[in-house]
Amino acid sequence: MSQTVKIGVISDLHKKHGRTKKVCELLLENGCEYFICAGDVVLKENLDVLKETKKPYVCVFGNNDYELFGIDGYNIFKEPHYFKIRQTKFKLMHHPFYMSADSDVIVFGHTHYFEVDFKSGVLFLNPGEVCARNKDLSECVMLEIESDKYKVTYFSRTIKTTKWNEKSIEFLKHIHR
Repeated sequence: MSQTVKIGVISDLHKKHGRTKKVCELLLENGCEYFICAGDVVLKENLDVLKETKKPYVCVFGNNDYELFGIDGYNIFKEPHYFKIRQTKFKLMHHPFYMSADSDVIVFGHTHYFEVDFKSGVLFLNPGEVCARNKDLSECVMLEIESDKYKVTYFSRTIKTTKWNEKSIEFLKHIHR
């Protein structure tokens, strides 16, 4: 088993089913092994896209997901939701309300803007928006976790174009916090 794990991170899909499919396809083409969605899924069809990837995935409810409450057969939870992928502890939420550094990686959405920060050995990550509501970009992130570092690759595509732009940044993990 490879030491590196590749995780596709998305948020704020809203009613953009086609854009959701495109970001998931991009992440799969780049070796995605898991999906994390930080809420505002809005449509059951967007959950179906994640399920149809046949990859493990986890989502949290966002403030626009009231119609999804009570839906069965999907991995969607109330925030904050704690889980592990291999040895890495995650906290997943939609709103950036629970920003305490009580996990290795904190994933959030809601703001619709890409953000990455590394403080005291904790990675804070907002993948931006899939839906391209607040700006003319559809966005997602590939998070690669290695034993000694995190690599965050930010993907963005201007709406009505086919080319994805990408930018990567790496953070060395601290052995002791």
